[in-house]
Amino acid sequence: MKDIDEFKIANEDYIRYYNTRRISLRFNGLSPVEYRLKSYPGRN
Repeated sequence: MKDIDEFKIANEDYIRYYNTRRISLRFNGLSPVEYRLKSYPGRN
């Protein structure tokens, strides 16, 4: 059970990193979340 819990935590951490901290050249150096917020200014 410990290995599954560790996997879940590591997976959640990676998803959080991927969406909030990773820069993307496709989005002009913004993270996916930053790009979405910039694309929809009324949703901040």
